[in-house]
Amino acid sequence: MSPVIPIQSAPSAAPSACSTPNPSTRPVLRERGQREVFCGLTGIIWLHRKIQDAFFLVVGSRTCAHLVQSAAGVMIFAEPRFATAIIDDRDLAGLADANEELDRVVTRLLERRPDIKTLFLVGSCPSEVIKLDLSRAAQRLSRQFTPAVRILNYSGSGIETTFTQGEDACLASLVPCLPAAATGLEDGASLLVVGALPDVVEDQFARLFAAMGLPRVQFMPPRRSTELPAIGPQTRFLMAQPFLADTARALEDRGAQRIAAPFPFGVEGTTAWLLAGAKAMGVDEATVEQATAAARQRAQSALAKVKPVLQGRSVFFFPDSQLEVPLARFLNREMGMDLIEVGTPYLHRQHMDEELALLPAGVQLSEGQDVERQLDRCRSARPDIVVCGLGLANPLEMEGMTTKWAIELVFSPVHGYDQAADLAQLFARPLDRRQRLAA
Repeated sequence: MSPVIPIQSAPSAAPSACSTPNPSTRPVLRERGQREVFCGLTGIIWLHRKIQDAFFLVVGSRTCAHLVQSAAGVMIFAEPRFATAIIDDRDLAGLADANEELDRVVTRLLERRPDIKTLFLVGSCPSEVIKLDLSRAAQRLSRQFTPAVRILNYSGSGIETTFTQGEDACLASLVPCLPAAATGLEDGASLLVVGALPDVVEDQFARLFAAMGLPRVQFMPPRRSTELPAIGPQTRFLMAQPFLADTARALEDRGAQRIAAPFPFGVEGTTAWLLAGAKAMGVDEATVEQATAAARQRAQSALAKVKPVLQGRSVFFFPDSQLEVPLARFLNREMGMDLIEVGTPYLHRQHMDEELALLPAGVQLSEGQDVERQLDRCRSARPDIVVCGLGLANPLEMEGMTTKWAIELVFSPVHGYDQAADLAQLFARPLDRRQRLAA
């Protein structure tokens, strides 16, 4: 049996309290210019794998269909749980009734796929441009197919959002459907983990919570949409993803209470996240230490093998997924990397307070994007590695910079102890490749 490893609140290399600005007053460069992001339709790729009885019907163009199909890498004969109802020239010209066409497509789909229990109508740029009201369409179709199928809608448009907000919009649309929890004091508080996690990561967290004496932790989204968690004033929720602002607000409107915590990336973030959830449920720190000791030891040993590649290297984050702040904290505090700029599409101060307090003083934070100005700052700094979207990666590689595709950090299992070294390797491999090519 592994010995109990004491939980450390901060590494010895952490900045002192007097040198770390109050997160609420930390200066942020706000930029509003040209952006380089994917649209929210991308979230369908991991959501359709997570919610196993749901179907995502994009109401959009052939470009939308190609984007989702290419990102998913699904062969044409695999019959996945997503599709695109294509808006063609007749719809755009007003020669066909788009609502009648949509009703026909949905009816045919549900007749053909009786396994579907929840259907999401996903808005796109084209559907919003022609003012197709998918909210009203969902209500109309629900009257026809309820209770066999729940029909919801959300927007995955890229006009005003970044790509991870597709998950936020999807989960927020589910919140009104969550059953009300019993309110009797004898029932006690319940813990809910919010954010789509790979099944293997969800199972790991469930085992850790069970080892702490919390066997009934629920996860949202669930693997089956017919098993939605019940919520109410006694629900406490932990956010597993930092880009769920609308979902968190909707849960709070239902009476649930958010547990403030860093996000579960790396050993430090995962430990603080688990500890916050456990304390909210009345579990003492010693129990958390005992339950997580073996996993922390494995993760620390695995990270020690990767750290020499990253320590002392500099990193520059372009805004992409809203994962940037917690990832920067992990790279700086656990991998010893220097942060030049940490850009994020949107900085939610309340949700990020615990993360911002752990960043070193003086690091440049930026919210939003003016891509040309940020490129100028990046070129001037010449960082060892740049975390950016696909559209910027190849041009920067041509200029001799080492890049990491930001989208891979969303598609890969990176939460928790057992994935900590995998997360570090995502940054180490591009540096190792560059070194080998230069040799």
